Amino acid sequence: MDSLRKKIDKIKPNFMEGGRFAKLRSVFEGFESFLFVSDKVTFRGSHIRDSIDLKRTMTVVIIALLPAFLFGAYNIGLQHFRSIGTDPGLVQMFLFGFLKMLPLVIVSYGVGLGIEFIAAQIRGHEINEGFLVSGLLIPLVMPVDVPLWMLALATAFAVILGKEIFGGTGMNIFNPALLARAFLFFSYPAWMSGDKVWIEGLVKGENIIDGFSGATPLAMLAQGEASEMPSFMDMFIGTIPGSIGETSTLAILIGAVILIATGIGSWKIIISTFAGGLAMGLLLNVFAANDFMELPAYYHMVLGGFAFGAVFMATDPVSGAQTETGKWIYGFLIGILSILIRVLNPAYPEGVMLAILLMNVFAPLIDYYVVRSSIKRRLKRAETAFKNQVK
Repeated sequence: MDSLRKKIDKIKPNFMEGGRFAKLRSVFEGFESFLFVSDKVTFRGSHIRDSIDLKRTMTVVIIALLPAFLFGAYNIGLQHFRSIGTDPGLVQMFLFGFLKMLPLVIVSYGVGLGIEFIAAQIRGHEINEGFLVSGLLIPLVMPVDVPLWMLALATAFAVILGKEIFGGTGMNIFNPALLARAFLFFSYPAWMSGDKVWIEGLVKGENIIDGFSGATPLAMLAQGEASEMPSFMDMFIGTIPGSIGETSTLAILIGAVILIATGIGSWKIIISTFAGGLAMGLLLNVFAANDFMELPAYYHMVLGGFAFGAVFMATDPVSGAQTETGKWIYGFLIGILSILIRVLNPAYPEGVMLAILLMNVFAPLIDYYVVRSSIKRRLKRAETAFKNQVK
């Protein structure tokens, strides 16, 4: 690393003011900060000094996503080989799934980072590391067979209209990864309906199964086929059809432990989201008018993208609630709305996506009323204390 540091220091003057490539300064600094911790310090004024910077935060989130990413690769292979009735072993299943996922990850990062580099050049700002997480989240919330051009279009939409027009990383109102999914959901619903997942069937180069459609558990419930649903344990482990990173609740919970243990993810939002989902599920059990309402409330926690949304989407520190009390309210409402949309409107089986995006809009309002309520309580206590002193 010392030799690399020396080489970077040698070419660095070319990218500074007055250098031959001064216009590419933000690009150079982006690569430098990706490789090394920034050497910039504050010179005056009071500042909060902390070892946790944006790059470290993004790194921890990526590590937390790895269990879902790795299991997603395995599950793609598992569903593929199940569709053709063979079992080549865990390694071959994983390799098959990883190679199917890789183009999605490359397109997501290529398009997203490309736009961020261009935006940084236009503004003359530094390149932020925010898209390091979004670039991995976007493929994980997609079905594996989504066309690459659609993924590129959705990524561009999410980065440009979801982030850059608001000022870039830290200024966005909506979660960019969910915005990409929502764009495809409403623009190309046949690919993102959430009811069926296409599984490629290839053996020795021959396409023996053109389009094997594996109905997801949510689709079975919507179609009144609750008796054909996988077992709770299968859904918890994740060996079912679904979007790449959302099937395994077990892998997602491992990621949740990492986020909570490092203090990067808000445990209040995660717990309150699950609590809200369970509360709404139990309430709907009382009416039990259809298969969805009869479903035990805890089943909703392992269905679709609920767990993934609660752990990795709702906890986005930029688009979520900021106050401590607000986090409880924000998460609880996401849980309630997710199950409510899922059960009462089967046309939107992945209610968690719409619920989080809706609460992204209301997060500032929640924080506003929490702060106002706190100010009123303090003023009331001060007024009471003053009256007691006068007496």
